[in-house]
Amino acid sequence: MGLLPPNEVIDTLDIPVLQRVIKQISRAGIGQGLVADFTMQKDRSPKQLSAVLQKLNDVLDESPVPQYEWPGLVATLGADLLGQLLHISPSSLRRYHTGTRPTPDDIAARLHFLALITGDLAGAYNDIGIRRWFIRKRTALGNRSPADVLVKEWNPEDPGPLQVRQLARSLTSFSVT
Repeated sequence: MGLLPPNEVIDTLDIPVLQRVIKQISRAGIGQGLVADFTMQKDRSPKQLSAVLQKLNDVLDESPVPQYEWPGLVATLGADLLGQLLHISPSSLRRYHTGTRPTPDDIAARLHFLALITGDLAGAYNDIGIRRWFIRKRTALGNRSPADVLVKEWNPEDPGPLQVRQLARSLTSFSVT
């Protein structure tokens, strides 16, 4: 979602790193209550840490922040593919990306959805692979590409986009048998 500095590399998720991440996210106006809850906790059991991470994940899923998401998505997907996926003109994309025009709520919702999908894919692919993922046909999508599913003025809550998100998530989840 672009909320962490571009050079931020997290190799180990320990308490100081988690505090830093939560503070950075709260600067964008997301999960500000989590900062207070987390810093006030003296006894941090694994169960409490898991609950904090789940709350953080939930608030991030529900909180579009276009001013942070535009730069990373333009860099990863490229303006042409991103404009195609959002169904906006190149000039509108430039205005929203640069902040000369506020991003409308419906575009912000789609942008956020693409940021979440791209985040899921980043665990399995590099930038080139992520771009290709959106344009390659997938059997799980009825032999259509994710770009073919995200048509017209799609809504992230529509069945097709939800199927695309689930497919992206499946790449980073492991099943235990």
